[in-house]
Amino acid sequence: MTTPFPIRLHAVEKKSIALQILHQPLKNIEIFTSLSDAAFAEIARYIRMVSYPKGTLLIHADKIEPYFYILQSGIARAYSDGENQQITFWFGESGSVLFSFNSYINNKPGYENIELLEDCILIQIRLTDLFKLYNANTEIANWGRKMAEHELIATERRLIDRSFKSAAERYQEFAGHSPSLLKRVALKHIASYLGVTQVTLSRIRAEK
Repeated sequence: MTTPFPIRLHAVEKKSIALQILHQPLKNIEIFTSLSDAAFAEIARYIRMVSYPKGTLLIHADKIEPYFYILQSGIARAYSDGENQQITFWFGESGSVLFSFNSYINNKPGYENIELLEDCILIQIRLTDLFKLYNANTEIANWGRKMAEHELIATERRLIDRSFKSAAERYQEFAGHSPSLLKRVALKHIASYLGVTQVTLSRIRAEK
């Protein structure tokens, strides 16, 4: 893994530009928009900007991950290793949060891998610092709770869609919700996400 290049901020600078750093990647995620300027400033004391190249495995399965990330630019995917293949179950774009659920909730090794599909810039927060903020600031604690709830609901929706919707319906929904990913993500990953083979995906695309 390539070593990240943190953009370090002096204490005074952190306070003055906190909103400039955080507002852009977070403003498109509805559950984060309620944070006050003061709460943003508190979070900014513990963040750093990191840059990783395409292909970096940011989150590793079977490992306790110490960081929480917010994707500022680039795209990523989450996958699990099947018997003979990788099974993609999530894509993230600018504004998405990236973390290991089991590490976040239980401080235990996670189940998912998260791979960067493009060169990415991310906001990084150490989980111990994030939990410190939760304990000290009720507003930030509520923000963290809503963030986790949002991710869990999205996961539930994906599971339900995969169980009850046809492959064609899942593709149409994916294309409508994330059209830019169709041009930026390899078809093999999209096919895996939809639960079909690349041949089936090509046929669905041809029948549009």
